Amino acid sequence: MFKKMKIGLGITFLFVLAFVYKRSRPPGCLFSCERSPEHFLMEADDVSQKSGIIFVEATDRLLIPPLVSCSVESAARAYPDRPVLFFVKGMKNNTWRDSVSTSPAFTLLSAMENVFLLPFEMETVFQDTPLLPWYHKVNPAQERYWLHVSSDASRLALIWKYGGIYMDTDVISIRPISLENFLTAEDFQFAGSAIFGFSRHHKFIWDCMEDFVQNYRGEIWGHQGPRLLTRMLKALCPVTNFHNVEDINCQNISYLHPQRFYPIPCGEWNRYFQVWEKSPEFNNSYSMHVWNYMNREHKPVVAGSNTLLENLYKTYCPTTYKALIQGPVGS
Repeated sequence: MFKKMKIGLGITFLFVLAFVYKRSRPPGCLFSCERSPEHFLMEADDVSQKSGIIFVEATDRLLIPPLVSCSVESAARAYPDRPVLFFVKGMKNNTWRDSVSTSPAFTLLSAMENVFLLPFEMETVFQDTPLLPWYHKVNPAQERYWLHVSSDASRLALIWKYGGIYMDTDVISIRPISLENFLTAEDFQFAGSAIFGFSRHHKFIWDCMEDFVQNYRGEIWGHQGPRLLTRMLKALCPVTNFHNVEDINCQNISYLHPQRFYPIPCGEWNRYFQVWEKSPEFNNSYSMHVWNYMNREHKPVVAGSNTLLENLYKTYCPTTYKALIQGPVGS
């Protein structure tokens, strides 16, 4: 018994030592100093008591594209005092070293002081939530939109467990939002599920998970995502039209105007790949959702093209831009 207590105390001491070390590093190391791998792969519960920014890579890919890297980096820069938790499905506890060393994006993200790369296992994520029985029952092979449905479920469970702000990996952060409990209007009819934020164990998220299971319609696009958040919000209060660029308060949940995160609507997504005569300031926005699922031709960001998206990269994720878009000088 005494020996087990000594081992337990030793492990606790190591975690405390790692935490103190991370907090004692000079400010200049936030995005440049090399970081030992042991300091960026930890259990989510050990990262911080602060609610963070949560991203999920729900596919098994490990060579993530520049847009994903830009999303995570821009959040790390916009929220320097909050942990940025990047859950990666393809990253396993026994292979994470190889994953990081062979992925340029993971290498540069792991050097950022407040970014944490974490393994993502649905079975674990859904524990102690209404989603676990659904997960045991559903057959992914028979689901038309399994990737999207499982991602919709995962973001709800993660925000319920840890609190904070969930963002899709095609969201570029430009300035921080200080609100705790909020939903975002994708347009004037639907709440978006690409960005939302709630405190840990908020009743609204629990109710959303229950509705997810009780009214599950995996064959309908968006039924478990934007449509779910929309119907749950409308059940709380009648959501009226926005006046000017003003947000709506619904029982202490802020419902944010489309300009906050979707200043360029879905149908105009191609404007991100166009050259603008005058660079927009987006003064009413916190982040930019760039609608990557609409980019079916996989248009890339090209160095020197002067498109809106290239300029967003340069401004809000310069490390990603230099390493993954611009490349070595002269290449």
